[in-house]
This record gives sequence, structure tokens and C-alpha cells, in this order.
Amino acid sequence: MPGVSVRGLSHEKRRQLAVNLTRVLALYRSILDAYIIEFFTDSLWDTLPSSWQEALDGLKPPQLATLLLGMPREGEEIRYRSVWPLTLLALKSTACALAFTRTPGFQTPSEFLENPSQSSRLAAPFRKHVKPKKQHEIRRLGELVKKLSDLTGCTQVVDVGSGQGHLSRFMSLGLGLMVKSLEGNPRLVERAQRLDQELLQALDKMEKRHPKVVQRASRHSPHHIVQWVSPTALCDELLLPLEAPCQGSTRLLLTGLHACGDLSVSLLRHFCCCSEVVALASVGCCYMKLSEPGSYPLSQWVTGLPGHELPYRLREGACHALEDYAKRLQKAGPGLQAHCFRAALETVIRRACPELRRPGVQGIPRVHELKIEEYVQQGLQRVGLDPQLPLDLAALWAQQAQGNRVVAFFSLALLLAPLVETLILLDRLLYLQEQGFYAELLPIFSPELSPRNLVLVATKTPLGQAFSVLETEDN
Repeated sequence: MPGVSVRGLSHEKRRQLAVNLTRVLALYRSILDAYIIEFFTDSLWDTLPSSWQEALDGLKPPQLATLLLGMPREGEEIRYRSVWPLTLLALKSTACALAFTRTPGFQTPSEFLENPSQSSRLAAPFRKHVKPKKQHEIRRLGELVKKLSDLTGCTQVVDVGSGQGHLSRFMSLGLGLMVKSLEGNPRLVERAQRLDQELLQALDKMEKRHPKVVQRASRHSPHHIVQWVSPTALCDELLLPLEAPCQGSTRLLLTGLHACGDLSVSLLRHFCCCSEVVALASVGCCYMKLSEPGSYPLSQWVTGLPGHELPYRLREGACHALEDYAKRLQKAGPGLQAHCFRAALETVIRRACPELRRPGVQGIPRVHELKIEEYVQQGLQRVGLDPQLPLDLAALWAQQAQGNRVVAFFSLALLLAPLVETLILLDRLLYLQEQGFYAELLPIFSPELSPRNLVLVATKTPLGQAFSVLETEDN
């Protein structure tokens, strides 16, 4: 989808974008604030303007993907069956115009063309135990970190929230970087160390078989440390060098692949407060886990804007995968009825136990094969209520008939969700600029593979046109 490219936006234009975003989000707050499981209990359809109801009512999922989300199938033309109200068209245009573009600035290679489970751009030993999505991510972010490290003269990379160490292994054993990995879960650290040894053995075997072909990088394995990084305090371990630099001082580059919630904010604070940290490359996620207050807003500018507040529901919605949902709409599979079934279950729960609202329902397998009354009975059991409660079958069937309306309302909320993510990331950019640093947002992953694909790149010295080098794909 088209949108706003951060590159080339002046500081003033970034501030104005924040103003526009807060105004638009305030205007459509009722849609963003709504929980789809309350579609029937709160009569969400009736909260929409009647002209919107008329335009959206009766649209099938593939039509919603094409007409509302603006994601037609390849070769498909966008044709409206009726004249849509200007207010709905304005919503669609505004959502598209104000969100950061998540389309990479390079021609994405067909790395999975030969084999959908193996990236042709990643050596075989680095693909083992790694799903295609993560293969794509560690290669792209690792290569960006290598370029950024070279541009800023970093002596060490610190991978924060490193998990099983897939990114750290690629950066160290694949790209020759000196890498320290911090992970708070000791079991993941043990797993990462075992995978390091397994990879080293595989690389040795590959080198013996193909000594003239394999170009071995430095065999510095990543240094894994069990360390939880606080969102409010600086971490001394993070700043310690693995070895004394040959000359000059330690220069650290911090990175985090989908640093969850407050962890991405912690990386920003270490970058701003610590002289040893000279560069940052962070891909955030799980915005609903951000602490309030403290992790949003960060910038003085956004803090001073009316309507800047982003409660949990808005931040949770910003993590949904718009492209993936559009594909589900195009396929119009029976799994889409899960939204409607869960909303119907909520009406039964509240009738039986009015004080029980929005309870978590453990996953019900094979929803698409169940009748709505069977789903409701299983759902009641999962929330601790009697599954044999008498059901109003006529009411449930009437609700099931409104399945496309439920999907349409959910699609409206998803259309607006990228604006929330844009405001969160824009706030981080403005915060860094207010501290006197240089920051950009680059879409480096394919959004179809990895919806959270915007990496925040920051340096303490201007890189100028060098930022464009970070975006390019080496062919």
C-alpha cells in the first residue's frame, strides 16, 4: 500500500504528521476502541453512519479486501457497485495517506521461489531450525546491521532480546561481527549455545567439502548472556565490551529483532544516555505491552498534542497483520466466521453471567467445522459456565447471518490500525531528534512475510545519503 515515506521528511513535516495523526485517530476513536467480540452486545453496526452501513452491508470478504482495504488480487480492477459516501472514501484515503509505507524501497528478490521453506539468499547451515519468515528477517536485518556497523565504526554489536540466537549467529558466524547476545530466559540461552555448536560443526563440514567455494567469516561465536534488560534502568552488562578495543574507545551498535513492548524503548534510552552506544537498529513489536506512562509518548511534541493517548485496545490493534488479513478476505475461507461466533458467544455469556465480560476463551479447534451452537457450548465450558445452558437458537442463527457485517466492521478497524503504529514510531523518531540525534525508519522486510517490518535506525553523527545504502538489496 502507498503511504508516507519517512525519508525526506523534515523535522517540521514529521511534527505536522503527528498533529494530523492525532486528529484523525480522535475522529475515528469509536471504531478503534471497539472490541469485535462486543459486536452484538454493544450493537457496533449501529454505531456506524447509516450511509456507511448501506455501502458496506452485503459486501463479501473478497470485496472488502478490494474496495475497503485497497488490496485487490493481481490484475483485479477496483469497481464499486454503488456510490460510496464521501466520508467513507475520505477515511480510506486518509488511512492510506498518513500511514508510513511498509513497502521496501528495493525490488524484493524471489528468495523463496525455488523452495518456499528455504531462502536462496541464506547459506544452508543458517537456515536449519529457522522458519522462512525468520530466515528472511535475520538476513535482511543482519545485512543492514553490518552496513551500519561499517559506516559508524562500531567495534561490537549487542543483540538485545536475542531468543534462540538466530540473528546473533548470522551476524557473528555469517557476517564476521563481534556480537554479544542478551536474553532474559535461561532456557533460550542454553538452546542458543547448543545451536551455536551445531552451526560451527556444519560450517566446518561445509568448508572441508568445498574449501575453494566457502568463504569463511571470522569464527567468533556470539557471546550469550542471561540478562533481563529493565525498561527504566540502564543495564551495565549491555555496555561492557567483550574485549578491549585495539585503539580508541568501545563503540557499540544496539539491535533487537521485534524487541517486544518496553524492550524497544529501553534500547532507545540506552542509545540516548550512553556514550559507548553510537548506533541503533531496532524493529519493535507488541505495542500493547508498552508501559503507561513511560514508554509512550516519549517525545515532548507528541506529549503536548491533544488526543495523543493510545489506550491498550488501539495499541493491540496496531499489531494486526493487514496484508495477511486481506489475503484471508480474498480467500473467503470459513475461518472468518470465528469473529462472528465469538461475538455471539459473548451475548450468551453476559446473559448467563452479566458480571463476566470479555473472558479469554482458549482456542477452540476447527471452528469452521462447527455449528454456531456447538461453538457456543464449547466456549461456555472454557469460561467455566454450564455448556448445557438453554440456547436461543433462532437468535444465534440470526447473528450468524450477520457474519459479513462483523467482518466489515473488523476490516474498518484494521484499515485504521497502521495509523496507530505510525504515531508510535513517529513519536520515537521525534524523541531521538529532540535529543539531537539522527533517525530514520526503513521498511526492510517484505510485509507479506513480516508485518512489523519498519526498522528504526539511529546514529549520533549524520550519515547523510548513506542511509540510502542501508535500504538497498544486494543482488
